[in-house]
Amino acid sequence: MTGTHAAEQAEPAGPPAGSGAADLVDRVLGITPGDELDRLRAARAQAREHTQRSYQVLFEPVDVTAVSVIERFAVAAFTVTLHLRTGAPGAVRALAAHYTGSLQHLEPGLAGAVITRAEAARARGPYGAYAEPGLAQESTTGPVYRIEADPAADTSARVRAGLEHAHLTFRPREAGPADLQRLLDAGWSTDGIVTLSQLISFLAYQVRLVHGLSYLGGAGGSGAPDHGGGLDGVTAPQGASGATKGAKVDAADTAGHSGGDRVRTHPGGTGPTAFTRDQLGWLPWLAPLTADDLTERHHHGLVDAARARSEYFMLLARDPEALGARTRTDKDIFHNTDGGGLPRAERELAATVASRVNGCVFCASVHARFAAHYGKDVDAVQRLLDEGTDADLGPRWNVLTAAAAALTRTPADFGGVHLESLRAAGLIDAEIVDLVSATAFFNWANRLMLSLGQPALPA
Repeated sequence: MTGTHAAEQAEPAGPPAGSGAADLVDRVLGITPGDELDRLRAARAQAREHTQRSYQVLFEPVDVTAVSVIERFAVAAFTVTLHLRTGAPGAVRALAAHYTGSLQHLEPGLAGAVITRAEAARARGPYGAYAEPGLAQESTTGPVYRIEADPAADTSARVRAGLEHAHLTFRPREAGPADLQRLLDAGWSTDGIVTLSQLISFLAYQVRLVHGLSYLGGAGGSGAPDHGGGLDGVTAPQGASGATKGAKVDAADTAGHSGGDRVRTHPGGTGPTAFTRDQLGWLPWLAPLTADDLTERHHHGLVDAARARSEYFMLLARDPEALGARTRTDKDIFHNTDGGGLPRAERELAATVASRVNGCVFCASVHARFAAHYGKDVDAVQRLLDEGTDADLGPRWNVLTAAAAALTRTPADFGGVHLESLRAAGLIDAEIVDLVSATAFFNWANRLMLSLGQPALPA
């Protein structure tokens, strides 16, 4: 196959790509019209279009009242740099170069500080404590990233808080209302936090999409076959949670203020105790929009009118353009059967695996039900929930689970060995694209659900 060799060249520093630029995923993968990856992505044209649309609304915003462009690229450069590992696919390195180069163009001093701090803050995840008592034995510890303010320097509390929040990408299940209050106290508004959450979560998706597709293009790692997924220079979490101190960043645009917003908290004992296929509720830590707040712009972002009854979607509707692009990406990845592709049950399996690895009990409950329904194997799905991704789900599902789990880890462990196993199990490349896309997408979905609210038992 062709299409990834151009990714070996890091992009030069320059201004952020405009809306007229080529699709960013295509660009870092070196996809050209008519090549194999172009054909494979074209089978999910809406997902392809709205992945790029998500990038545009988050990084080329019309309204920067809540989050400045500099803040967006500072958090992005930090987040994607956290996902790098020794031997990372060239396309992933090119994606990181896009964000760091864009920040370098916008604010060179800030770029240097952000990249330095990200390189020092790398870890391996997901880790963190579970809130659910039945999962306490699976809790792990690791670093909690904090940046020490320097009164003598012209620093931005908002950027410091945004970078600290981005580091939750390693411990998404440990996110809580106190993390959102830290953002509010640093001057972020509720609308700004929703945009920030979408941006960090989108990057978790985008980097995994690029990572997985790069192996299909035949140029994973640095051009040589990658049978490992080694993490040289990335430390596994050990011992008690600690703090990384001493990081300093230059000031960025401080547009937007909290306006006195406070987080919502919910009493203990209202949530599930472990992973389950039961239907759950979800409680937001920030105030969703109300029906009276909705304009035509919000309705367009919600996509489905019924979503106005969901507090989750009404909270995300505070950034309706990001929500609309995300929803349309989701629908194509999971519902489009044009040209075959992965069976629906196995797309739902990938979503469940990602949720099980990241620790999103709510997302796992929803997609475990779908996987059981479409796959007609309730027992296998329940074993995944009860025992984790090492459970024996049968030959084909074991291979799918191993690949999805490897792509979900932060940074991703997915490599040539997984691609070979998938092909040996009989998957064609169109099916592997669906597996990669579904897994990557749920690293977006999990981080939104986990960082903005908590699961609850039905009332």
